[in-house]
Amino acid sequence: MKKSLKWTLLLGVIIALASCQQQSVNFSESDLYGTWQEDGTEAYVRFLTAAEDTIDGEYKFGYEWDLKEDVKPEDLVYHGNGWFKWKLVEAELTELHLMDNQGAPIPKIYTVSKLTSTEMLLKDSYKREHSFNKVVLK
Repeated sequence: MKKSLKWTLLLGVIIALASCQQQSVNFSESDLYGTWQEDGTEAYVRFLTAAEDTIDGEYKFGYEWDLKEDVKPEDLVYHGNGWFKWKLVEAELTELHLMDNQGAPIPKIYTVSKLTSTEMLLKDSYKREHSFNKVVLK
């Protein structure tokens, strides 16, 4: 009787631990494509598809601009300042920001909390949340 009680308890602990493990979340890269505006700002980011631009290894390209700083997409030098390479693996979004001076790319890594065709919620390495809505620019 004691042995079966021990085994039952052990099995219960194993099941409880297994249910507590975090499951990986896979977000769809296709939901990321397009232009996003950060809530409450004039900052924009555009994630390009392979059809819109080139691919560099496993990374696609994108660019960002801020109208508050009087920067528009047409002001950006192709694959220079304001441009970045990106990849999405499960819930990790990696951006490698490019510089005009051909310096080393500056990495930014985000954890994606929510990604739909219209909403995106990211957490940066400082645990700050960034909320975006997909927009269509004229």
